[in-house]
Order: sequence, then C-alpha cells, then structure tokens
Amino acid sequence: MNYNAAAAYKNNSIQTASKAELTLMLYEGAIKFCNIALMAIEKNDVEQAHTNIVKAQKIIVEFRCTLDFKYPVAKDFDVVYEYIYRRLVEANLKKDPEILGEALKYIREMRDTWKEVMKANKAGK
Repeated sequence: MNYNAAAAYKNNSIQTASKAELTLMLYEGAIKFCNIALMAIEKNDVEQAHTNIVKAQKIIVEFRCTLDFKYPVAKDFDVVYEYIYRRLVEANLKKDPEILGEALKYIREMRDTWKEVMKANKAGK
C-alpha cells in the first residue's frame, strides 16, 4: 500500500469512528508512543525518546480535558491520568525506562478497561 492510500485510509477511519473508538485509538497511540520511546531510550536516542513521550503526554492531557465531571467516576479517572502524566514527565526528564514502563502499564490497563466497557455497551444494545 502506498503512502497516500495508507494516509487516506487512516484519515477515513478516524473520521468515521465513534467517540468510543476514537478513545481506543488514543489509548493505542499513547501505548505506541511509549513503546517507541522505550526503544529510543535503549538506543540512547534522547531526541526520539523525548518526542514520543511528549506525544503520549499530550494524549493524557486530552483525556483529562475531555472528562465529564458530572459523573463521579471522572474524578477517579482524573487522579489516574494526573499520576500517569507526572510519571511520563519524570520518565522524560530522567530518560528512565522503569518509570516509563510503569506509566505504560497504567495506560495499558486503562485501555483494557476501555475495551471491556466498549464490549459491555455492544452487548447491552
């Protein structure tokens, strides 16, 4: 598949995705960026590590900005997102793979929980 076709496919899948699917895509993106950053840290590529950790941080900020606090669970999510964000910042400052791995573990857990919520909602329809 050439680059233009791949870009068009990706753009179309984003434009046609539901809010739930977009959220899942963001989790997947944060995981991908953390994994790229981990590999970059291993290679001592400070710039690539920084760039990708910042991308993951921006996704976490987006999650925090879109929380709907009319639901009590939003406060709990905000606490978790704030913790993940702080760990990403610390991992970036220190280029520490263990701290980054911890943040990645929590992002994966949030993604897996989100997948379960999506499944439950489909089953309930």
